[in-house]
Amino acid sequence: MADAGAGTGPGAGPDGNGNDHGQGGRRVELSGVPETLLWNLYMRAAEARRARTVLDDSKAVELVDRIDYPFEETFGAPTPLLAQGHALRVRTFDSAVRAFLDEHPDGTVVTLAEGLETQFWRVDNGRARWLCVELPETAEVRRALLPDEERRRTLARSALDLSWRDEVDPARGVLITAQGLLMYLRPTEVKDLIAGCAERFRGGALVFDAVPRWFSARTTRGEMRTAQGYRTPPMPWGMDAGELPKVRTAHPAITDVREVPPPRGRGFYYGAVAPLMRWLPAVRNLRPTMTAIARFS
Repeated sequence: MADAGAGTGPGAGPDGNGNDHGQGGRRVELSGVPETLLWNLYMRAAEARRARTVLDDSKAVELVDRIDYPFEETFGAPTPLLAQGHALRVRTFDSAVRAFLDEHPDGTVVTLAEGLETQFWRVDNGRARWLCVELPETAEVRRALLPDEERRRTLARSALDLSWRDEVDPARGVLITAQGLLMYLRPTEVKDLIAGCAERFRGGALVFDAVPRWFSARTTRGEMRTAQGYRTPPMPWGMDAGELPKVRTAHPAITDVREVPPPRGRGFYYGAVAPLMRWLPAVRNLRPTMTAIARFS
């Protein structure tokens, strides 16, 4: 699965001028929500190719160059503003994982529906264990392109099938990430998933992102599409920034829920305007995404 937005995006190919979708490489055919993992990868690689990038992600660049998929023909040429915004949100997740690994260097990071996210190669400490829970079709793609290793493996199972929890040893700490997942679920499914994490992993935490209600509504009306005709899958679950405390009602073990601010970025908008929007009630819900962490007692 993938991400909170699916708009246009710039990925320059190996020559820096266009997009090479790996003709002769591994062909990837996905549809619906699973296909959005390719948009996420495309955005990260586009930003990573920049000289003054905000995200060092050579693995994403490598994957885009290896995959046989019409990235630009499907998603459009990535705009620097959109690619950077996506990369900054990715860095927000990275910072949460790094903080967890600082406290629990031998802990377990569980990534729910991360698709072709390459976070492991950006933040791994050489000691932690990683479990990637993926739908069968995306698990097949991930294993082919990012084969399992001794400390990192992919489990072919829906995140909603809570039996994945039996694959996790919580003894040394657990952090769960749901990047670009919850918005594609129904509200009751979101609540059940968060409650299931809180129930099983006491002392752990869940890092997730959410889209505001206006954004969710536009996707359910089919209004989010690229000039090339690609339409963002519906996102049934939306949550405005002011509603974040409601997450605590999912389970009594949830003791704290707070927003995780993204780092400042490059240029006037991401360097000055976007950080200010978090603090202005009149516009804080206009932001297309929000990242938060829920901690469990």
